[in-house]
Amino acid sequence: MTGAPQLGRNERPNPPPLAVVGSQTSQDEEIFGRAYDPWVVRRFLRYLAPYRRQLMLGIGAIVIFIAMQLAVPLVVRAAIDRALAGPEAGAALLQLACAVFFAVVTISYIANHVMEFVVGRVAQALLFDLRRAMYAHLQKVSLTFMDKTETGRLMSRLQGDVGALQEFLESSIYAIGDLLLLVGIIVVTLSLDPVLGGLTLLVVPALFAVRAVWLPLARQSFMRARETQSATNAALAETVHGVRTIQELQREDLNFTLFDAKAGDNLRAQLSASKYTNIMVPIVDTLMGVAMATVVIVGGGLALDDALDIGVVVAFLFYVQRFFDPIRSLTLQYSVMQRAMSAGQRIFEVLDVEIDVNDAPDAIDLDRAPARDDAERGAVELRNVTFGYNRNQPILRDVSLRAAAGETVALVGATGSGKTSIAALAHRFYDVWEGAVLIDGHDVRSVTQASLARTVGMVLQDPFLFSGTIYENIRYASEGADREAVIAAATAVGLHRVIESLPDGYETVLEESGGGLSLGQRQLISFARALVADTRILILDEATASIDSYTEREIQKALAILLKGRTALVIAHRLATIRGADRIVVLQDGQVIESGSHAELAAAGGAYSRLNQMNYASFDDIEAKPA
Repeated sequence: MTGAPQLGRNERPNPPPLAVVGSQTSQDEEIFGRAYDPWVVRRFLRYLAPYRRQLMLGIGAIVIFIAMQLAVPLVVRAAIDRALAGPEAGAALLQLACAVFFAVVTISYIANHVMEFVVGRVAQALLFDLRRAMYAHLQKVSLTFMDKTETGRLMSRLQGDVGALQEFLESSIYAIGDLLLLVGIIVVTLSLDPVLGGLTLLVVPALFAVRAVWLPLARQSFMRARETQSATNAALAETVHGVRTIQELQREDLNFTLFDAKAGDNLRAQLSASKYTNIMVPIVDTLMGVAMATVVIVGGGLALDDALDIGVVVAFLFYVQRFFDPIRSLTLQYSVMQRAMSAGQRIFEVLDVEIDVNDAPDAIDLDRAPARDDAERGAVELRNVTFGYNRNQPILRDVSLRAAAGETVALVGATGSGKTSIAALAHRFYDVWEGAVLIDGHDVRSVTQASLARTVGMVLQDPFLFSGTIYENIRYASEGADREAVIAAATAVGLHRVIESLPDGYETVLEESGGGLSLGQRQLISFARALVADTRILILDEATASIDSYTEREIQKALAILLKGRTALVIAHRLATIRGADRIVVLQDGQVIESGSHAELAAAGGAYSRLNQMNYASFDDIEAKPA
């Protein structure tokens, strides 16, 4: 497939901000937009640009197909009129008409096949390009955006909204054919007989009048049906994800009652929408019957008076029958276009999200760039850092701390004190507001993100395992790692025997998010993954919080060996986890209030000392005060 073009940003005057992603469905996930949005169409056409030749071929096939459709009644007319001219001439002309009719049908079939094939291929290519572009962009967007965005809504944009644009492309191509057929029928009927053609077309204003009344009511009904469907799906998804908690709290009956109310509301809305859908069909059929009756009565009378050929009357009947099909189709296309314009707006908003954390044009590679001096190689430093996730709400306030090369520094403090924010800044998931974060003596904003990822490894509290085997998950960050390295890492964290006891060993395929393994085992796999990556700097963010005391002791033994020669930032609540650290930094309200070894802090009489003396397990158990 041809790659999607790079699109310019902020091409739309005052584009709606995507920060409202977390708002209500009626505001953010608007189902119907305008029938035509030039900004969306321009962006859409840029994605279609690589396929212009295929589209031209498809449109050409549509023109030929419509021409053949218009020719069929004329062939029938000629056959009837010439057959009535006399037996001898009629037989020869009938044979010729049959040959022409066969040729017209054959050409129509070929053109229709080419049209379906080309349009289908282009639509699938467009679907591929849009999904690839959104996926690639979402891999790079800053976590500031992801923090404020609901995953379900992004998935809706990747799937439903992209599908709406694909449907719009297909329907637009067919709409061109419908318009050509309508215009062609009007032109041909008026040319065959202006009086009969004019009388037949009198039903068109009545049809548009009915449509003008029907469309607003139907649109409101369709929107209500989609909104209630979304609410029902959301309730169902929430129940599936939270079934364990539901059963634990015995909420099955109450939740069923709530779901039943939502599903019933959706049923009533769907029935109402179905009513508006079904009411249009008999109206169109009735108007078509009126038009055909006009042809039979008026045309038949003219034919009896020899003022009109019988073949023309028959051709008129064919054209009237076909005239209402494209009208019915175009009526449905209106809703498709509305959905597509709204879906396109949301898709291109995602593609236009600015990437806050980018490599500088002159960014250096940490693996190739020399450290400022040998002492800086592997060092982590924060210099007067101020940072927060929301403007005017800083989490860290003028924080300065340093982890020397090979040093293990523990960060402790109550929830919200800024420990995890320091870890995120060291990996440059975010950029600081003020100050600087340095790795190997280099500001992280001056190095490439790829080399930073190879230098700084992280193990989080909530381990995320990907679909695949245990072996693939352990070597996820280092695809070049051999089996010996994977086994060595698993052995170091005490996981090798557990894996070997499984029927398929390291080739055991994990269920979704590591289901089938205990939380502690999933955490151990994430430990092994970090060890295989073999980064100079390792960040443990509450990595042992979900592990039992026995497993934690085993991990501590392994980490004592594996962290030797590495710089480590260890974030923890439990004192047992951090007593052996070279240095402990105590944070409160985004500021460093204490720093020193366990023995030094225990004797200092500050917050850490109080925690240690009172034998509390966590800093959340006490209110820390500056020493």
